[in-house]
Amino acid sequence: MDQERILLAHGSGGRQTQELIEKIIYPIFEANGGQPLLDAALLPAPGGAGLALTTDSFVVSPLFFPGGDIGKLAACGTINDLAVVGARPLYLTVGLIIEEGFAVADLKRILTSLAEVAKSAGVSVVAGDTKVVERGNADKLYINTTGIGVVAPGVALGPERIAEGDLIIVSGTVGDHGMTILCQREGLPLEAEVASDCAALHDLARALIATGGISCMRDPTRGGLATALNELAAQSGTVMEISEEKVPVQPPVAAGCGMLGLDPLYLANEGKLLITVRPDCGEAVMSVLVKHPLGKRARVIGRVTGRDGRGKVLLETGLGVRRILPGLEGEHLPRIC
Repeated sequence: MDQERILLAHGSGGRQTQELIEKIIYPIFEANGGQPLLDAALLPAPGGAGLALTTDSFVVSPLFFPGGDIGKLAACGTINDLAVVGARPLYLTVGLIIEEGFAVADLKRILTSLAEVAKSAGVSVVAGDTKVVERGNADKLYINTTGIGVVAPGVALGPERIAEGDLIIVSGTVGDHGMTILCQREGLPLEAEVASDCAALHDLARALIATGGISCMRDPTRGGLATALNELAAQSGTVMEISEEKVPVQPPVAAGCGMLGLDPLYLANEGKLLITVRPDCGEAVMSVLVKHPLGKRARVIGRVTGRDGRGKVLLETGLGVRRILPGLEGEHLPRIC
């Protein structure tokens, strides 16, 4: 990091975020006791099972949007971070930072939304904290959540398991959440309404793990699909190739990106899985996906084609040209989650 002060780009989920974590935060905490940078920490527990622990903070603006609100987003985001490391989510804590003057009716609506998602996932909210700050010292409401889940014996997912030949699958259309937030924030009209894909993916993830063919999963949130692919490629030291034409994008999202000069591959998602799959299990995995409400628009978008020790992602464009697909640079859209 060359900057002396934190920039918005350091919260984008892209390269600057990685630099902040790896060069400043990670070393101070002694590399998290040797924990790899996954969506959740995997911790030993008695009896052969493992524990998964994750924490997240949500600062999305606006608080309410088509398809969800900050409460639903907080519950789904934390549950999904546990699900993609193979854990069954069990417990959730909720910390609130509330700005003076915030409407009690809105707070009740948001917390009810969070509680409903947790209950539907079989997750208990077991602890929390509430702080109120002076008017003007926060933007209405911030939520911090911590999730705990259990990993069954024998379940092992992670970038180190990604191998040459693995298929790369995305569980549905990309960019829905990012475009929804952008339209709501800026009042942008689209010919067709788009809604956030915010959803808890624990049930779908459990069904996919049961196929026995999954090597790794990631939920591509901040920085979008392109950034998540680059993270996995770097962590596994592999070369990943995807086809631009095979990546599913809803027409209004594509239209909005065309109007604004954005790339849907970098827009945030809050209800999608990025999955690497053993090639002989691709058919079984796709069968599970298309039969599930949250995976019916799943597509095989590419494969792992080699290993170079450093990792890179190649994109085949609609013109048949291959180019390097980098992770997110700078700030695409702040406060997206």
